[in-house]
Amino acid sequence: MRRVAAIDVDVNRVMWRGAAAAAAVLAAVAGAALADGRPRAEAADGAAARPAARALQITRFLGEQRLPHMMKAGGTTFGGISGIDRDPRTGTWYLISDDRWRYDPARFYTGRLDIDPATGRFGGVRISGAVTLRRPGGGPYPAFGEPGSADPETIRFDPRTRRLLWGSEGDRPDEGHPGIPLSPMSLNWARTDGRHAGGLRVPPPLRLTTDHRGPRRNFGFEALAVTPHGVAAMVEGPRYEDGEPPTVRHGALTRLTLWDRAGRVRAQYAYPVDPLPAAPRPAGGATDSGVSEILDAGGHRFLALERSWLEGVGYKARLYEFDVRGATDVLHRDSLAGDARFRPVRKRLVADLGAFATPTQNLEALAWGPRLRSGECTLVAASDDNFDQREVTQFLAFAVRGC
Repeated sequence: MRRVAAIDVDVNRVMWRGAAAAAAVLAAVAGAALADGRPRAEAADGAAARPAARALQITRFLGEQRLPHMMKAGGTTFGGISGIDRDPRTGTWYLISDDRWRYDPARFYTGRLDIDPATGRFGGVRISGAVTLRRPGGGPYPAFGEPGSADPETIRFDPRTRRLLWGSEGDRPDEGHPGIPLSPMSLNWARTDGRHAGGLRVPPPLRLTTDHRGPRRNFGFEALAVTPHGVAAMVEGPRYEDGEPPTVRHGALTRLTLWDRAGRVRAQYAYPVDPLPAAPRPAGGATDSGVSEILDAGGHRFLALERSWLEGVGYKARLYEFDVRGATDVLHRDSLAGDARFRPVRKRLVADLGAFATPTQNLEALAWGPRLRSGECTLVAASDDNFDQREVTQFLAFAVRGC
């Protein structure tokens, strides 16, 4: 196992805005009781092991941090950050890159986010090391365009087993990319040294194919959450059978899948993705819109980060809270399109994240940070720079009440 040498990078550029400006863009949502920034477990029988949830509100924008473009970290080229999470016991952060050996093998980074527990000041991001992800056979994953390649898009730390769970979006051919070999979409357990430690079974309707069935290319697993009772993962956009991707006239339906602690698939729910927030320029230009991350918010609730890219417009990002209670289990429904009758999850707007730092970046990562001495929780969002000099690796930190 290769673990590359550590470095230490501290960037001290901080953007501050007042609590009043933050509050102006918020919608009140139900909040989860959190311990060290993480949702508390429910009772074993499923009943809430906490008082009735108070309204969750972002009370303060704690600041913005950026890391240098194409900087070196642990002997690799840093960038493409598509998922982040934190070990609440040690304070170590894990950051996964979606680089598919354009620069280096599939990998994640370790580091620290400096959030002052007394004031909430977001003072810097320090990257301490890089770890190569290993296949079941022990070697690194093949590069893009090769069979069996991985496209890492999300990562979670499981405090119970002290392992990492990461999602690969996989790859498949389509009309615009007919020569791409099929690489499975997957959810993989890994040790903190990158060694493979098993995986979760992906239900057949979510397996990539070479025809118009299953998830579309670039619409696979981007969103992942570890809960006290299991795992939740969401594909970014609709399967072929579930309808067309979002337009300015209509939204779309994607699927949230739940596994129990033993790795058994337990349920699946439809999540309604917003219509495009604006029309691309020119009309008919390229768009890419869906759910780029989810986060356990306690009980039956989650946060969802909806991110859109619109040609000629740029990025848009909104944060939602959603609740699966009362939603129809669609695990055995082949299609969500047409006249199918079911109830999707309920969602509520928390914030337009573009209101805190402009221009809006390609926000793909979301995680709970430490609890502050004020009692506020911290929430961190991060962006994927696509290794493009026109974009940045950005971290946004927020203080949250009602947690």
